[in-house]
Amino acid sequence: MPPRLSRIPIQFELKIGFDVFASVPAEIKGALQDAMEAAIANVPTIEGTVVVCPDVSGSMSSPVTGHRAGSTTSVRCIDVAALVAAAVLRKNPSAAVLPFEQAVVPLQLNSRDSVMTNAERLAAIGGGGTNCSAPVVLLNSAKGKADLVIFVSDNESWVDQGRGRGTALLAEWSQFRRRNPSARLVCIDIQPNQTTQAAEREDILNIGGFSDQVFEVISAFASGKIQPNHWIGRLEQVKA
Repeated sequence: MPPRLSRIPIQFELKIGFDVFASVPAEIKGALQDAMEAAIANVPTIEGTVVVCPDVSGSMSSPVTGHRAGSTTSVRCIDVAALVAAAVLRKNPSAAVLPFEQAVVPLQLNSRDSVMTNAERLAAIGGGGTNCSAPVVLLNSAKGKADLVIFVSDNESWVDQGRGRGTALLAEWSQFRRRNPSARLVCIDIQPNQTTQAAEREDILNIGGFSDQVFEVISAFASGKIQPNHWIGRLEQVKA
């Protein structure tokens, strides 16, 4: 069984899904693209090699809020994953983006394209089962190197099976880190529940939900300014 997720959810604040964005008139779409470029000003440039792995499987088409009478959002989980990947690529042009479902989906993105353009392309993939270990399997098979790997998923990984103790993702990550001993892994769970694909430790951070603050947390973790148990420590100080 996957380990429990001990992370306080960060609220999601996007207003429009990319399925809706595709039908917006050109004039409004252009204004939204300009607004998005300004909105990502706080997305950090991360030192070192970055890999972003957005989940584009079928389960990611569900609303971020889940299906709730009168309060179901038009924003889907895949919209959030696509936005995160496109924003990181925009501010880190050398970053690799590895969208995945049952396997990694080949897709060439141009970092000079707008965030909305790249996010639209990612969000349009959609479909297939979820195999969270697929991107790291690919990196391991290519003997790839990275300083930071970011996963954005709903953690509904059923295609890959855990080998022994832990999940397949954690097993592949442990192999990857033997070649990249300073590498760090951030897992953003868009619909956080009680489990995660990789338990927190010195090199692994779990984040539940999404807002623009997520980028600041990722940057601080990548640079070693916070540890995975940072927020738990802050809470214990408050209770004291």
